[in-house]
Amino acid sequence: MFQGCYTALITPFANNKVDYEAYGRLIEFQIAEGVAGLVPCGTTGESATLSEEEHHQVVEFCVKTVKGRVQVLAGTGSNCTETTVRLTRHAKAAGADGALLITPYYNKPTQEGLYQHYRTVAEACDIPIVLYNVPGRTSVSIAPETVARLARDCKNIIGLKDATNSLGYTSDVLALTTGLDFDLLSGDDGVVLPLLSVGAKGVISVFSNIAPRSMVTLIAAWQKGDIATAQKLHYAQLALSKDLFVETNPAPVKAAAALLGFGREDVRLPLAPISAASRKTLITSLRAFGLEFKGE
Repeated sequence: MFQGCYTALITPFANNKVDYEAYGRLIEFQIAEGVAGLVPCGTTGESATLSEEEHHQVVEFCVKTVKGRVQVLAGTGSNCTETTVRLTRHAKAAGADGALLITPYYNKPTQEGLYQHYRTVAEACDIPIVLYNVPGRTSVSIAPETVARLARDCKNIIGLKDATNSLGYTSDVLALTTGLDFDLLSGDDGVVLPLLSVGAKGVISVFSNIAPRSMVTLIAAWQKGDIATAQKLHYAQLALSKDLFVETNPAPVKAAAALLGFGREDVRLPLAPISAASRKTLITSLRAFGLEFKGE
């Protein structure tokens, strides 16, 4: 159900408020560049520092702006199951095509806790759900066996965003979900091509905030069997993909987006704007990739 390039949208801020004018322009740019879908209120969208009201408004704005032209996979996860249910129900009511649910962070639940969390949300919310595993952020990883158990037991859990950066983990998940209606998406821009090679169906991308056409083309080339083009784009993207994480995401990609004209680079505390040294690294990488912008 979810295949191709999905952009994990930044949430532009101005004076600590959501800059909807810049957000709308970013959404239109993404659609024009051919992405399969958009992900508001994920990690890159600074969901952890949005109020629940802001979270609702950002999802609603994205859905209304998209107008069905691409899919909207709304980030609705939290470290509280009740909050996750509320956010996910709202995403359904707002018209989102699916919900992306991060593993509960800080709590460090057991595998049984993770299973019960996701099953509770799935049973309470009639919307397609994509699990999101990013242990580098959450300090807990959902085991391949738990992913498969949820895919078997919950008909609306239909995918996984895999940000483990482990080909072994990816392979285990895909092996255990063979025969099920279940799609895996890369959560790491630098390993999209390797994950496609073992059966992933696409990516939820930070990189595509600033260069969506390149990522869209990479995936399309792979799907057509044009391995040479996919490999060429993989290596062309590699340095910039890394430099967009020169500091904690999303500060670098917001700085890059601001340089390209999509709002300001403001992030919410406790995140801070990138340092002068990191900015220099990022600008060099953007120019090497061929992106043009005014000022620095």
